[in-house]
Amino acid sequence: MLNNKKIRIMTKLALYEQNEGKEDIKLGKYYKTDYVRLQVLKTVVCVTIAYLLILLMIGMYKAEYIISKLVTFNFVRIGQYLLGFYIMTMAVFITGSIIGYSLKYDNSRKSLSKYYKSLKKLSSFYQEEKVNG
Repeated sequence: MLNNKKIRIMTKLALYEQNEGKEDIKLGKYYKTDYVRLQVLKTVVCVTIAYLLILLMIGMYKAEYIISKLVTFNFVRIGQYLLGFYIMTMAVFITGSIIGYSLKYDNSRKSLSKYYKSLKKLSSFYQEEKVNG
């Protein structure tokens, strides 16, 4: 005979595994600090590449001006501005990624705990079936 409670639990578990559960299960393999550090490292690499690409595009756009004024530029001052802006940009993105990925990890763990409770409930249904015959 079909057990409706067991069918509901199995359906909920299957839906969870097919949708947001895929990513939550992957996140469950990490410790929080390891996951956040990995994501911050990815953020640092991406922001650095994006910053360099933006500088390259600005340099290409202003190439004629840069070439004509190359002798009169104060390269130390320009380097200080670029480095300062890079550090400020990096600080904003690192802070945002730490906060964002920490929240994402915490929400994932909450969802996973509900998932594991449902799995335990399903397991208890199977244990009852073994005992009852």
